[in-house]
Amino acid sequence: QVQLVESGGGLVQAGGSLRLSCAASTNIFSQYAVGWYRQPPGNQRELVAEMATGGSTDYADSVKGRFTISRDNAKKMVYLQMNSLKPEDTAVYYCKIRFLGANYWGQGTQVTVSS
Repeated sequence: QVQLVESGGGLVQAGGSLRLSCAASTNIFSQYAVGWYRQPPGNQRELVAEMATGGSTDYADSVKGRFTISRDNAKKMVYLQMNSLKPEDTAVYYCKIRFLGANYWGQGTQVTVSS
């Protein structure tokens, strides 16, 4: 069973930055597509950013130009660099990896942006 562990969340003031990390337990990590999702209070979980195995990326319009997804296959890590944070970015952030139609999720990490 693949396990994901996120870290890096916390409380930050508007305009600040945070870097989320996600460690994966699979030995074939490079074959997985990766992504970050978030669930704001009282709302549905939504896509933030994703990266295919070839490196192509896709971002939600609300985070384009502010957030950057990256991966380190040798370390089996996924990152989300979040800059110019806004109060509306407050949410639980989840890491997800996907391979052959199977999705694996982390436990989530809380990000709170104060105004």
